[in-house]
Amino acid sequence: MKDAIENLQDVLARQRAACLVSSYPQLMQRRRDLKEVRQSLSRYQDQLATAMSEDFGRRSEFECKMLDVMLPALQIDHALANLRRWMKPERRRTDWLFSTNSARVVYQPKGVVGVIAAWNFPIVEAVGPMITALAAGNRVMIKMSEYSPRSTAVLREMLAEIFPEEQVAVFGGGVEVARAFASLPFDHIVFTGSPAVGKEIMRAAAANLTPVTLELGGKSPAIVAPSASLAAAARSIAHGKAFNAGQACVAPDYALVPRERIGEFVAAAVSAFQRLVPEPVGDPNYTWMASDRHAQRVSELLADAVAKGATVTACGPDNGGRVVTMQIVTGVTPDMRIMQEELFNPILPVVACDSLDEAIRYITVRPRPLALYYYGNDAGEVARLEQEVHAGGMTVNDWAWHVFQGDLPFGGTGNSGIGSWRGPEGFVALSHAKAVLKMKRWFPIGLFRPPYGTRIQRLISKLWLGDPDPALNISCTHAIRPDCATMQDTTRESV
Repeated sequence: MKDAIENLQDVLARQRAACLVSSYPQLMQRRRDLKEVRQSLSRYQDQLATAMSEDFGRRSEFECKMLDVMLPALQIDHALANLRRWMKPERRRTDWLFSTNSARVVYQPKGVVGVIAAWNFPIVEAVGPMITALAAGNRVMIKMSEYSPRSTAVLREMLAEIFPEEQVAVFGGGVEVARAFASLPFDHIVFTGSPAVGKEIMRAAAANLTPVTLELGGKSPAIVAPSASLAAAARSIAHGKAFNAGQACVAPDYALVPRERIGEFVAAAVSAFQRLVPEPVGDPNYTWMASDRHAQRVSELLADAVAKGATVTACGPDNGGRVVTMQIVTGVTPDMRIMQEELFNPILPVVACDSLDEAIRYITVRPRPLALYYYGNDAGEVARLEQEVHAGGMTVNDWAWHVFQGDLPFGGTGNSGIGSWRGPEGFVALSHAKAVLKMKRWFPIGLFRPPYGTRIQRLISKLWLGDPDPALNISCTHAIRPDCATMQDTTRESV
């Protein structure tokens, strides 16, 4: 353990030293790095998919490739198409008082970015932030989940063919290594995981004043409006629960359905799931729960719901182990665990909801979700949800496809996260926006220097501030002066 932690510290020291030698990689270098990652993702796609499936026990090869390999490849394509524009210094206007001078923002690499990936989509959650960090000119250290040892080994091999450790390094290890990693004085940390662990990451980062980007998940609602095609909504939501067996931070967590249509919705969702996954036990394209512990949690959540009056409708057979089909739960109440915890599995609670107002109230009094889904054809309802409901992102009439759009940010708000690591917002987040003001040599800046009280200084003050209110022009009395002095002394002591 000690050697692993010392290795983290050594690599960080070497990456920092490399930053001093090459503090601002040029466009050509950044493009070359991204292209090599793109080519390696294509070359290693089978090895990566196999490793991820072995880590899970069984995971769909297509889902592995679509999300963990294709999504980062698309992200690189988008970055390559826009990198020159992102890197270009941005002209800004000077205040009128300083007109004739020039102002701009230069996007400077922060330095070394630490990336902490989760187990559910181990490659995209490691490589995705890395792509943005490299595009912004940074160096990267990646901490993979201890539940993804095979994925870690293949990713380390793949990236070692492209980069020296002074530029990109990959680490495995358990909880102690993760804690040591989060405590390193990075220039930025990107973390993907649960809100509980996200709080620990923030506490560790605070010791070094390290800024963080957190993608934390949450209970993402799916609103099925009266105007929706019930069959289409059920098919989409069933796909969201079947994809990776619901082990996705943006999976629909629960559905809000008109009370009188709940029976029809449940029947449509069962039918849709069975068409998507006709033989879940033997189907190699249906993913297992990641561990026995995760499978056991499904049983515990369902038992808690049934004990409190819920009805469970299974959408197919399972094997009593890590193969778990979608379980639709009706008659839910707020005190059930399934309505208090992020599910991260194929359980689908269905909540009776009689109006959009009721749906908005239901969502907004709870912690903010990472994603929001709306099924319906009412433009006014969509506009209300865009403006009134806080969520990390939103897809209308399907689930999660906003995550695939390279020009959109991906991140949470409130309990579901902080910031974004993708798109132009991600580039800005992993860059330092340096303000640069260039003063003309002949600009009369001396007018603002002492001695104060000149005629032109008084004129400038009058032009910008106007005349003070005589009624408020009360001088500091003797009763106030001691407090002022005390505040001044205290400030000096704290400094």
